[in-house]
Amino acid sequence: MPESHRPDIRKLDLFSEMSDENFQSLMHASYLQTFPPQIELITEGDSSDFLHVVVDGSVELFARWNNRETSVAIIRPISTFILAATLRNAPNLMSARTLEKSRIVLIPSEDVRRIFDEDNNFARAIVSELASGYRASIKKTKDLKLRTSLERLANYLLRQQIREGGGPEFQLQTEKKRLASYLNMTPENLSRAFKSLKPYGVEVDGSKITISNQSDLEKFARPSPLIDDKKV
Repeated sequence: MPESHRPDIRKLDLFSEMSDENFQSLMHASYLQTFPPQIELITEGDSSDFLHVVVDGSVELFARWNNRETSVAIIRPISTFILAATLRNAPNLMSARTLEKSRIVLIPSEDVRRIFDEDNNFARAIVSELASGYRASIKKTKDLKLRTSLERLANYLLRQQIREGGGPEFQLQTEKKRLASYLNMTPENLSRAFKSLKPYGVEVDGSKITISNQSDLEKFARPSPLIDDKKV
């Protein structure tokens, strides 16, 4: 893998505290590849051969069952995915595909497990990363089970607004079909939900969102740090 990408990967919490020797060993064994859009990188049920690091672009994690499909998460730079399967040498529970042209670092799972056994700082970072992933899944479950579809959309928009800088206007970074799947809605229900949020100050123009009445939307959505704050 080119040396130029290593400093950015080194900054990730997962790799920041491990020894230089072990980090260089991981990078020496890894590959940097560029993938076009809509390429399936991994398939659920297959063995986890690599830990993936998204350097550029975006990747969707999704799952299928009984001719149905759901979007689970969108991974953006610089982030890893499929860590738990890598560590346990277990089958992938999700599939992943590129949403746009993406550059991905592939680190052999065997090397990740070997250095996990050798480097205490790396092991602690992995435990912390897995704990964060577990808490995120609990928050997602609470969001799906405790909120109506309209409340889920309202809180998603408030979270996206924060990620985009907090201004009244921002762009959706996910196409509406995938957003509907992520929120456990049909595209038709999502369209109706956007219209239902108009009295609360939400205006939609393609992928552009304008929130003209922040307080009304927040009163309706009632965001909770125990569901919506990724830092908690």
